[in-house]
Formats: sequence, structure tokens, C-alpha cells
Amino acid sequence: DVQQVESGGGSVQAGGSLRLSCTASGYTNIPFAMGWFRQAPGKEREGVAVISRGGSISYGNSVRGRFTISQDNAKTTVYLQMNSLKPEDTAMYYCAAERGSLWYGLLPRGYDHWGQGTQVTVS
Repeated sequence: DVQQVESGGGSVQAGGSLRLSCTASGYTNIPFAMGWFRQAPGKEREGVAVISRGGSISYGNSVRGRFTISQDNAKTTVYLQMNSLKPEDTAMYYCAAERGSLWYGLLPRGYDHWGQGTQVTVS
């Protein structure tokens, strides 16, 4: 089965760092793009950072300069290094993958496989 397995969430104080990982498995072909989205209670899901298998990257305005997305050489694992964390970064973080061929960037509707989510809490 196709799936994304996330890890690395947790609780941290403001100013701290966390690193999230997501590994895709079960795909016949390498996903066109993978990335991270987040959703806080009562808010819409928003794009945090995404990367295509070709290396194109987009960051959400609120995380640019603090978060860094990267991928392994096999293009099946993506990492999100989160530095200078703020309380407003608190949310459930979801890994998503797109199997198509269009660059949707930070638009959640473009991604067709989602992980279960990992909680990030900044106090």
C-alpha cells in the first residue's frame, strides 16, 4: 500500500528546533512532489514547505527563513528542519505526496496521499 510515515514531532520551547521526517513507500514511481502541511485547531490546512523530485521548493510566508525542506538522494524521504520555533507554529503537521506531474506548490488540493500527521507543540 502507498503510505507516508512521519516522525519527529514533539514539544519544544519557543526558539527551539525540531526535525520532521517523512518516508514514502509503496509507490510504483517516485512521487512528483512531497511536502509538509499543517493544521491548527479551528484553522484551515496550510502549506508549510514542499519540494519536487526535480528540486523545486516552495515555503509558506510564515516559515520562510526559519524552516528548511530537503530530500534524500532516492527522493522518497523528505525532511523539515524547523528552527526558531514560535508558539504559532503549534499544529498537526502532515506529510503529503503528489503522484501527478503538475507543480501545485503549497496547494493542498494538489496532493493525493497524506500521512497520519505528527503533532508539533511550541510553548
